[in-house]
Amino acid sequence: MTTGPRPHHGRDREGSGACEQTGKFDPARHFLSIADWPPDRLRSALDMAARFRLDPYWAGRPLEGRSVALVFAKSSTRTRVSFEVGIAQLGGHSVFLASRDIQLGRGEPVADTARVLSRYVQAIMIRTFSQEDVEQLARYGSIPVINGLTDFLHPCQVLADLATVEGEFPSRDLASLRVAWIGDGNNMANSWLNAAARLGFSLGLACPAGYEPDRAILDRAMASDAEVSMVRDPREVVEGADVITTDVWASMGQEEEAADRNAAFQGYTVDEELMARAAAGAIFLHCLPAHRGEEVSCGVLEGPWSRVWDQAENRLHAQKAIMTLLLG
Repeated sequence: MTTGPRPHHGRDREGSGACEQTGKFDPARHFLSIADWPPDRLRSALDMAARFRLDPYWAGRPLEGRSVALVFAKSSTRTRVSFEVGIAQLGGHSVFLASRDIQLGRGEPVADTARVLSRYVQAIMIRTFSQEDVEQLARYGSIPVINGLTDFLHPCQVLADLATVEGEFPSRDLASLRVAWIGDGNNMANSWLNAAARLGFSLGLACPAGYEPDRAILDRAMASDAEVSMVRDPREVVEGADVITTDVWASMGQEEEAADRNAAFQGYTVDEELMARAAAGAIFLHCLPAHRGEEVSCGVLEGPWSRVWDQAENRLHAQKAIMTLLLG
């Protein structure tokens, strides 16, 4: 979920936290964006997530004696619980840090926080507003950083979604599937585009005018080997789709926009009529929390198409795979 029709990912803090940049960081050492990992590493993460779903302890205790800082500038249910449980199952220790309770919430530069936490823990997961803050942690710290959510991207969620899709279509290659995104071109849409570009599956997006995904990400996905399209009419992208997915129309921080958004998104509700246009055996996904009767009907969310509860569970398995690859 995001906090604006065009997610902001630039600097929104006073200063960088250092007199000058210390140089580029290696994105492969972190999980900041699905676009940062090559297809073979994403494939490894999905395979590991499937194994963790069958046996939570198959990898042993790769985080034995290690601690992970969990930094939250935004409230959370699934992100917090899945990371804390996952770290414990991997043998590690989690340190929950609400930004309002640490110096970061009082204006300490992200760069300083990164360098201090690097002396205490072995990785950082952060759920925050600005993508720039996540990149600052990676640039100035010396440990892996995991993007638990920003207004720009939500890579952990989409990796879990892909694990859900593969679990539902075990006999089909991911590249043979068609995914339809309905609604806001937010951080979820951006991450789905990154995933399509990396893994080659077909992705159609239906977004109202003014609520398109990030232009650079969309252009990059359209230039990839994946079949990517964006239209206005949800019925067009749902036709023959194997996976239909959406998100709330107004997320945290968008409460003042709710009336305008409700008007803009009329006709974008994923309901039984829309699902009937999808391929036989199609499934519905939603990253939750959901607003029944707005972006999705109760009949779809609670009906036979829905895999949202498996999807939520797969956050645990996918994130354990990410941490094992980065630290194990």
